[in-house]
Amino acid sequence: MVQLVVRKPAKSQQPAWPRDEFERRLRAKERLYHIHHPFQVRMNAGELEPAAIRGWVANRFYYQTSIPIKDAAVMANCRDREARRLWVQRIIDHDGTGGADGGIEAWLQLGDAVGLTREELLDERHVLPGVRFAVDAYVNFARAATFEEAACSSLTELFAPTIHQRRLDNWPDVYPWIEAQGYNYFRKRLSEARRDVEHGLQVTLEHFTQRHEQEYALNILQFKLDVLWSMLDAMWMAYMNDMPPYHSCPEDA
Repeated sequence: MVQLVVRKPAKSQQPAWPRDEFERRLRAKERLYHIHHPFQVRMNAGELEPAAIRGWVANRFYYQTSIPIKDAAVMANCRDREARRLWVQRIIDHDGTGGADGGIEAWLQLGDAVGLTREELLDERHVLPGVRFAVDAYVNFARAATFEEAACSSLTELFAPTIHQRRLDNWPDVYPWIEAQGYNYFRKRLSEARRDVEHGLQVTLEHFTQRHEQEYALNILQFKLDVLWSMLDAMWMAYMNDMPPYHSCPEDA
């Protein structure tokens, strides 16, 4: 199943990249991060209507609720106890524990801040088929992948703090109608993403040591970038082009 989703390069006679060059190439993938998608660019510039913001929050919530499911699958494929002890924190960060709310609860607060009810988010009525398909592909990849492959796919977190900081800096000014409690998720992820990516990056740099393995790791990271970009493509069609799924079908179809 993994090979159906991510292309595995043939073994190469070329020498492996030195560790610092391999890391540089991983980080260079930032140029394809969804922060550069026109939907994100316009959102950060304050150019989206409230309905489009709500659509993004509702669809992204499906991604948020899928992340701990993905991480549980990653852990199920990990035989290293120390690695599991580090990775389980990701699930706790999203689901919460004891008296501490997690990222999912913080996203529900964001939904409330933009005018969505909890029921609307939890019953997934606004989730676009393209978003669901992309997110489910990511979860299925994690189920079928090795621990190291799945860890590599998480490296979009290298680029996440920038996008969270931009929202914290810009949104209060460009979207004054969004209530302040909605920004708790972005504040939480500033530190969590930086911590998580240190572990994922270490696993990737230490495991993918041959040239063809390093090229495969870059393909895995590209797959995750494709997931995030495809989600926004679906949202652009629905909320910017006013072409939601099946918009051209007869009403009685």
